[in-house]
Amino acid sequence: MSTTPQPTSIQGTEPSVIPAAPKGNWRSFLALIRQTNPPIPMLITALIMSIASTGVGLIIPLFTKNLVDGFSLDSLSFGQIALIAATFIIQTVASGLSIYLLNRIGQQVVAKLRDRLWRKLLDLPIPYYDKHRTGETISRLTNDTGVVKSLIAEHMTNFFTGIIAVIGSVVVLLYLDWQMTAVMLGVIPLAALFLVPLGRQMFHISKGLQEETASFTTLLTQVLSEIRLVKASNAESREYDSGKQAINSLFRFGLKEAKVQAMIAPLMFLVMMLLLVVIVGYGGMRVSSGALTAGELVAFILYLIQIVMPMGQITTFFTQFQKAIGATERIIDILDEKEEPQAGGVEVEQAQLPLAAHNLSFAYPSGEPILKQLSFRVEPGTVTAVVGPSGSGKTTLFSLFERFYTPTSGQITLGNRDIQDYSLHSWRSQFGYVSQESPLIAGTIRDNICYGMSREVTDEELRRAAEMAYADIFIRELPNGYLTEVGERGIKLSGGQRQRIAIARALLRNPRILMLDEATSSLDSKSEVVVQQALQNLMQGRTTLVIAHRLSTVVDADQILFVEKGVLTGAGTHEELLQTHKLYREFATQQLRLQEPGAFLGEDSLRDGAQADAGAAAGVSAP
Repeated sequence: MSTTPQPTSIQGTEPSVIPAAPKGNWRSFLALIRQTNPPIPMLITALIMSIASTGVGLIIPLFTKNLVDGFSLDSLSFGQIALIAATFIIQTVASGLSIYLLNRIGQQVVAKLRDRLWRKLLDLPIPYYDKHRTGETISRLTNDTGVVKSLIAEHMTNFFTGIIAVIGSVVVLLYLDWQMTAVMLGVIPLAALFLVPLGRQMFHISKGLQEETASFTTLLTQVLSEIRLVKASNAESREYDSGKQAINSLFRFGLKEAKVQAMIAPLMFLVMMLLLVVIVGYGGMRVSSGALTAGELVAFILYLIQIVMPMGQITTFFTQFQKAIGATERIIDILDEKEEPQAGGVEVEQAQLPLAAHNLSFAYPSGEPILKQLSFRVEPGTVTAVVGPSGSGKTTLFSLFERFYTPTSGQITLGNRDIQDYSLHSWRSQFGYVSQESPLIAGTIRDNICYGMSREVTDEELRRAAEMAYADIFIRELPNGYLTEVGERGIKLSGGQRQRIAIARALLRNPRILMLDEATSSLDSKSEVVVQQALQNLMQGRTTLVIAHRLSTVVDADQILFVEKGVLTGAGTHEELLQTHKLYREFATQQLRLQEPGAFLGEDSLRDGAQADAGAAAGVSAP
């Protein structure tokens, strides 16, 4: 089966494949926005309202012109006053509707963009997260989309209304006096001569600023998520210095941005003042010569204001647009990443089949091989222990079984079928995984035990899973029972309590294949005994793979695989390896704490040692 990722469709959006377009320009930005399917009828309505509002606004200077040229109290009538009042009311209502609709469109576009990005991040494979820091990824979803939101929801409204106002004003001015209009338009190329290079400079500054913001977010995520380690290591000063460097870097980019903006604003003011001086001076000459009336000059100045005000908004839009292009480039980088193959594949109908590795090898893209030509077979319903020195590739092997990574060569089969042929969701639903860390989510104990379940879990099922995991013992003692909040990453619970909740979660899933990754290595002796009892309940009737340094698990395993530097150097029962594998015997003596002066210990002696360890942990003297 091909492992090419399938496009992910999200309600209301196109598939998450960006059409080929150069990154970092306006085409890629527009392509990204189009894929969010903005509501065209609403956009047209908003534009019509903008045109109506601006059109009405363009009439007001003409009223002013007539008032100035023929003003007298006798000339004012109730009809004229009512017409002016109606004009202002229509302009206000149309402008308000336009602003609301354009903001609504902007919010919808960005919400869909964030929805696509969030779905994409959940569908990306583990290797992506190996290469990218979590803080940077969070920054893409929050800060970069925030830049796009600011452009669409805030600045685009002013841009559309500003463009309409400028075009409408110029048209009316050409009608009033084309000569003065030509003089006014002659100043615009002078402004563009300065503003275009500044816009390009703003793009590069904004891109660097967003990169630094992502790095700062990464630092915050890393430090605050491990604040206990920071304090226990007296590393506050070190982390403060790291944070201060990031803050100073952001400050420097902020100053660069401020310098460019400080040049743009005065230049715009200079251009506008120059326009005003030219218009007033040249217009005054034409009024004195009789070529222009005083009312027309006043109207001209009012129209000039309607050009000047939007020009500042249009300039701000283009500055923000440069920022949005930089943000779009990084968003597209994520959307272009290959996803896990969510679609396709066959369902796992029978998981109680032999699980086998055939010449299995794996290496990270830029590293040395982790696993080299591993071949072994795990019979259904048996326990296989994977042991060996730290860094030999044991946890990586588990990741290959869960299809977090794809083998560099070789394959893993269930029965006679390559596991890559199975639907990813169906395959992973066969697994229960209990790790050394026992990760928990912020929420209640019930939330954590039921995490990932696609159906409603009854209270009876929940209690039964907790009882089999020996978690009900401490849960009943908590004031809120199963509704007790565990804190961020389960920090309010002990290691043994977190392990038992993880085991209860695995029991509730009722997996056919169980993987235990040093599930008791970080526990005290008393907690270990309880967790071991829970694990025995969990392992019954299931194909079990264990990474363990604990004596009882290794001794009782149906098969032991000894892995050294990614190579399988021994396979067999505990007795067989003690006789045939020198390093395993040394491993058993040191890490399994066998009281062996150098002579071989038989199975009875080893089991007695295991019982003595368990008895001591429970406070009972060994017989």
